[in-house]
Amino acid sequence: MSGLGTRNPKRLAVLIDGENVSSIVAEGLFRHIAGLGEASLRRVYGDFANGRLKGWAEAHARFAVQPVQQFAPVQGKNTADIALVVDAMDLLYSARFDGFCLVSSDSDFTRLALRIREAGLDVFGFGRQTTCEAFRKACLDFVPLEKLAGAKPPAAKKTEAGTDKPKGQAPLSAMTILTRTMAQMDAKDGWVHLGPFGSQIKQLAADFEPRTYGHKKLSDLLRATGHFESRQHPGNGLEVRLKPLGGTQRPQSKGAAKVKKPNAPQTIAIGESALGCRALRPGP
Repeated sequence: MSGLGTRNPKRLAVLIDGENVSSIVAEGLFRHIAGLGEASLRRVYGDFANGRLKGWAEAHARFAVQPVQQFAPVQGKNTADIALVVDAMDLLYSARFDGFCLVSSDSDFTRLALRIREAGLDVFGFGRQTTCEAFRKACLDFVPLEKLAGAKPPAAKKTEAGTDKPKGQAPLSAMTILTRTMAQMDAKDGWVHLGPFGSQIKQLAADFEPRTYGHKKLSDLLRATGHFESRQHPGNGLEVRLKPLGGTQRPQSKGAAKVKKPNAPQTIAIGESALGCRALRPGP
């Protein structure tokens, strides 16, 4: 029994979207939660069968986080999110907890946070700084994960030319995740916008960072692999695709018109210099 003048800490249920949050925040996350109350229940949801969540699997022993396996028979479906919501409602009705910690940057959890607060319990949110305002406001308090990520990455060494060039794994080591992501994109003639492509990579591998492969930006990494090409599309920004088999450009059919269209996107083979376009004159 608690003595006079003492107060039991809040019992908190910590539910982590492992498909959306990197395990590198685990130490800072639980240190912060310890200041809010007792993390009586700790679960992380995702598909641990394919090895992408190895970091969270290793956190099981260090932070007593219980992995909740959710197979993904169809890529891109949020089976882990649904499992998290179902468990959250079961835990809410169990009346064993004083609050919840929802760890995700996914705005789909906005309604869940509101429902828990409607029941009179506290909700503490943890996600990236870019998390939508609706989810942030639905929580009693929201903490950006960037503040919990621990030590800053080592400063990049400067080359003789004076440019920063982070060290890491060989760029070709990233081809597995890059090609898997490209296969899942809704591409027209193989072309996809760089922004959505990068977002889809994060959906498949939350820990993915171009710096891991020695480059600051995704476009630089794609160029370094030698297997991608890009084009600057007017009004739509940079587009990328895997190089077609047999060369960096598709051969033009003999019947194709040889007139350069206005505003046509300029194709650049990533890993090579920009391809010059020779003017084609009509007539013999």
